Amino acid sequence: MFGLEISSVPVILPTLERLMHGDLKDLQWIMNAYTIACTTVLMAAGTLADRYGRKRLFIITLTGFGLTSLICGLATSMPVLIVSRFMQGMSGGAMMICLFAILSHQFREERERSRAFGAFGIIFGAGLGFGPLIGGAIVALSSWEWVFLVHVPLTLLTLFLAITGVTESRDPEEKKLDIAGIVTLSLAVFGLTYFITQGSDMGFVSPAGMAIIGATVFCFAVFMYVEKTVRHPMFDFSVFRIRDFSGAMLGSIGMNFSFWPLMIYLPLYFQSVLGYGAVDAGLALLAYTLPTLVVPPFAERLSLRYRPGVVIPVGMFTLGLGFILMWCGSGVEHANWLGLLPGCVIAGVGVGMSNTPVTNTATGSVSANRAGMASGIDMSARLITLAVNIALMGFLLLECVLAYLREHAPANIAPAQLRGIGEAIAAGNLRPAFLTGLDANLAQAALAHGLGALMLYGGVGVWILAALSYLIFNSGKTSRDRRGAATVFLPPASE
Repeated sequence: MFGLEISSVPVILPTLERLMHGDLKDLQWIMNAYTIACTTVLMAAGTLADRYGRKRLFIITLTGFGLTSLICGLATSMPVLIVSRFMQGMSGGAMMICLFAILSHQFREERERSRAFGAFGIIFGAGLGFGPLIGGAIVALSSWEWVFLVHVPLTLLTLFLAITGVTESRDPEEKKLDIAGIVTLSLAVFGLTYFITQGSDMGFVSPAGMAIIGATVFCFAVFMYVEKTVRHPMFDFSVFRIRDFSGAMLGSIGMNFSFWPLMIYLPLYFQSVLGYGAVDAGLALLAYTLPTLVVPPFAERLSLRYRPGVVIPVGMFTLGLGFILMWCGSGVEHANWLGLLPGCVIAGVGVGMSNTPVTNTATGSVSANRAGMASGIDMSARLITLAVNIALMGFLLLECVLAYLREHAPANIAPAQLRGIGEAIAAGNLRPAFLTGLDANLAQAALAHGLGALMLYGGVGVWILAALSYLIFNSGKTSRDRRGAATVFLPPASE
């Protein structure tokens, strides 16, 4: 359900933009409301699951996911849908945290846990892999509402499986909920995302813009102070001394730096640049997502044989290579889907190699009673990076489109008018009414140029993160962690 929700919604964004009269910022917020809401509840959910029972909270949040999906399907305007997506994200994020903690507790032995997370990777990959096709088919055969409503019957089925198959577990060491940490981190993430998405309109260096970024920095500073002083922090920074945990966190960040944010923008390329319909765009995206279904079981075997410190960085490097190939394929004259195919497949293989080893390594590197906290940090790293990079990619796309238009558009178009045209193009809106006399081929070329820049940005960025992950996994002296069996950094003897 969670994987399907991530990958099916981007395919219907152009449809939502057209039917609900939205713009690029609306499309970004449909996704960002979900990811920011997930981040808001992640650590609270991990603490509550450890304290009150992972099965109990899983059932509660699963029910909430089904109900909020129903509300999304009944939405009639962009503001209502965005608010509904926020509520859906809160229940979905908590649901996933409980799932990771349940798997880590119910499957203790290393090989058994590896098989469990491999199975999780297959099921999660099925939702991710077939989501674009399912979303496109639903729009073509019925209506966009069923992209959300499909989760209602899935919720009923999953409730039955959870009630009959999951063993209850909790942390015997009762902890208090870190309200201050939750609020300050959520405000910091929201403020940064809002600054990126709205900064061009209000002015990045305007009084309002500076006030927002100042408040964001202040909230993050307070969060850091709270987490270092509160008795039961939601972010126990001591786990970052564990080498495997820190390396895995860079893997989480790397996947969500490029692969998942681009899921929002690739449908724009297939539908607005290449002229595909919703179903064809969904079929084209299968090359991007299906490897995430096929590769995880092999990745877990590779992790057991070669250890995660090799497999995760290699997976991230493979992901970056796929993005570079996609960038090359999109830049040729008369570009088509076949030009992007090798890069899409290789990028998907890279994510498949990294995804479940990252989660398994993060939760397995700490003691079992801290699995909820570890999975919460893992998901926080993913979703914070996803929310920020959705906004960053949207900003980069618009600026690259505008740069292309300034160079190639007729000189008689006023700057304010050109910016309005650029915003329409970046949202995939290439209808003549929005182009104000601009040639449609030029608009397509500008959009292709902007989307190509996103691919280059993602590829170079994830390569840098892959190198950092490898260095963390494979440098420094090691010792046994007293809480589990993980490897930790040790300071030099002089310290």
